[in-house]
Amino acid sequence: MAKDTVKIADVRLKTDKELEDRVLELRKEQFNLRFQKATGQLTNTARITAVRKEIAHIMTVMGERQRQAAEKSA
Repeated sequence: MAKDTVKIADVRLKTDKELEDRVLELRKEQFNLRFQKATGQLTNTARITAVRKEIAHIMTVMGERQRQAAEKSA
C-alpha cells in the first residue's frame, strides 16, 4: 500500500464531521487532478486512483454508520 493512502481503521476512528470535511477536501483535489490531467500538467497519475479509493473508503464507513443508526432507531 502506498504511503499516501489511508487505512480503513483510521477512517473508522474519525467523527462524522471530520469525514464530511475530508470528503469535501478530496473532491476538490480530485477536480484539480482531473483538470491537471486534461491540460497535460499532471505528473503523478497514481494520485487520481488513490484519491478515488480514499473517497470510497470514507463513503463506505459513512454508509455503515447511517445503516447502524437506522437499525438502532427502528
